[in-house]
Amino acid sequence: MDTETKKIFGKQFKKNRYHIFNIICPVASVLLAFLAGGLMLLLLKINPLVVYGRMIVASFGDPYNLAEMLVKAAPLLLTGLSFAFAFKAGLFNIGADGQFYLGALGAVFVSLKLGFLNPWLLLPLALLASIIMGGLFGGLSGYLKARFNANEIITTIMMNYVAFGLTNYVVNGPLKEKAGAYPQTDPIPAQAQLPLLISDTRLHWGFILALFCAVIFYFIITRTSIGFQVRAVGLNRRTAEYAGINTKRVLVLAMVFSGIFAGIAGFGEINGVQHILIQGFAPNVGTIGTVIALLANANPLGIVIGSLFFGFLQVGANLISQTSQVPQNAIDMIQGFVVIFVLISYYIQYRVNAHQKIRQLKGAL
Repeated sequence: MDTETKKIFGKQFKKNRYHIFNIICPVASVLLAFLAGGLMLLLLKINPLVVYGRMIVASFGDPYNLAEMLVKAAPLLLTGLSFAFAFKAGLFNIGADGQFYLGALGAVFVSLKLGFLNPWLLLPLALLASIIMGGLFGGLSGYLKARFNANEIITTIMMNYVAFGLTNYVVNGPLKEKAGAYPQTDPIPAQAQLPLLISDTRLHWGFILALFCAVIFYFIITRTSIGFQVRAVGLNRRTAEYAGINTKRVLVLAMVFSGIFAGIAGFGEINGVQHILIQGFAPNVGTIGTVIALLANANPLGIVIGSLFFGFLQVGANLISQTSQVPQNAIDMIQGFVVIFVLISYYIQYRVNAHQKIRQLKGAL
């Protein structure tokens, strides 16, 4: 084997080594989270192997619980895509919760006000309202970043509270239920509800919509000019600008698409699961979606798998707390450990990948 061939194989080996490393890190994060959770259960004098075994059997051994995992995974998948799209452009969208709430608000408004329409017309209009509300809300943060270079982490967090406050106002005022007893809207009409995929479960067509959005995400990022521009800006904004890319436009569009995905999650939750908008419903959907996106390194297939995993954790935690003496908080700790180890994993991946780029640049000089 000549020297040139050895160099080619050496470069390919190093490239594959880093790809493998980026796969191992998320898997290790999950395993360490279960290990840490197991140690905490031992401190409570609870056998972790028994608990984990029951979670698996209860979640996968019953069709209803298996369908419930997919129900829980759908909004997490979409909010994960929401964070990931902005992340591809080098932005941190921490506002998926607010965009999710605005999407839900748009969906319930259209569903209640236009409930007399045929479902073939009503459901697309409700979806369109969610897309518009989520997209505009996300785009506003993108505009503030592009126009004033405002830190998107701060603006999206602040706008979460705007969305929460607006939703609270609506369910306590203009759209409050006719009975006036609770901070919630009236139930949406039957024709505004997404049909079920499997009878006698809560699994609805919103899950298929979420999977379709993952495909759309992949297509936009990898097969379109705007996707190329998003990735170019994410890699190096200044270089992309020198190359003639309108970086400000890209930043706004990235946040618009990010908000759209989160808004669609709101539509699926209202029209597919809740059928009513309640103050403070579905908390932390955006936060968990952010963790899933980091766990998957913003890869759409990884986000699908991560959302299914967290759906399993949520369903398993509910089942274990209802059928045993294990407290709910003990299972919730596992999710907390996942968050901690994912952040550590992301930092390690960032440092290793940065070191790799530096070595590549030195090798090119």
